Amino acid sequence: MLRFYTMPGESAKQHGRIRGAAAERRRAWLVHAYTGCGAILAFVAAWAVVHGDDRLALGALFVATLVDGTDGMLARRARVKEVLPAIDGARIDDIVDYMTFVLVPMLILEGAGGLYLAAVFPVVSVVLLSSLYGFVAPDAKSADHFFTGFPSYWNIVVLYLLLFRVSPDVNAIVLLVLSALIFVRIGYVYPSRTPILQRTTLALGAIWTLQIGAIIWMWPSPPRWLAIASLAFPVYYLVLSLALNVRRAAVTAR
Repeated sequence: MLRFYTMPGESAKQHGRIRGAAAERRRAWLVHAYTGCGAILAFVAAWAVVHGDDRLALGALFVATLVDGTDGMLARRARVKEVLPAIDGARIDDIVDYMTFVLVPMLILEGAGGLYLAAVFPVVSVVLLSSLYGFVAPDAKSADHFFTGFPSYWNIVVLYLLLFRVSPDVNAIVLLVLSALIFVRIGYVYPSRTPILQRTTLALGAIWTLQIGAIIWMWPSPPRWLAIASLAFPVYYLVLSLALNVRRAAVTAR
C-alpha cells in the first residue's frame, strides 16, 4: 500500500492559508454588517419621526451618512468582492441608501410640517420615483467616479430646509426642481473617489461634517452663524461639480 507523507512545513503553510482565508471572510462579513447597520439607523430615524423627535431622526441619518461615507473604503480594503463573491455589497449599499437618503428624509420633512397636506403625496411621490430611477440608472455612477444627475442627497436637502425654516410652498418647489435634475446628466463629485482635488474635498467635507454634527446636537436652535457657515461646503461641492462637468464635456467634444 502506498503512503503519502506531508512535510511538516507544508502542513503548517496549508493550515496558515486556511486560517488566513477564514479571517478574510470574517472581515468581509463584518464590512457587509457595517453597511447593513444603515438599515437599522433608518428604522431608528423613522421611529423618531413617529414619536416626534426630529433631533434623534436627523442624528440617526447623520450617523448613517458617516457609515455610507466609510464603508466603501473598508470594502475595498477587505476585498469583499473577491472574498465573498456571492454577496453583492453594492446592492446592500443601494437599498440602505434609498432608505436613509430618500425615504426617511421625506418622512422627516412631512412630519415636521414641511409640506402642505395637499402637496405631500404628489411631491413626495415625484421624489421617491425620480430617486428610484436615479439609483437604478445604468450610468448612475460614471467610470471616472462621478455621480450622474442629482445624487439624491435628500437627507442634506431636508436638513437645510428645516434648519432655515423654509416655507412649505418653497420646499415643494425645491423638491420638484431637484427631482428633475436627477434626469439631467450632469456629473457630481463622488467625494471619496473623484481624484481631482480629492484631499481638499475630503478636508472641507470633514469640517462640514463636524459643523452638521454640532447643528444636529443643538437642534432645533443652533446658532445662525453656524448654519450659514455650514453652507460653504455645499457651495464648494456644487461649484466644483459644475466646473469639472464643463471640463469633462470639453474633453469629450474634442
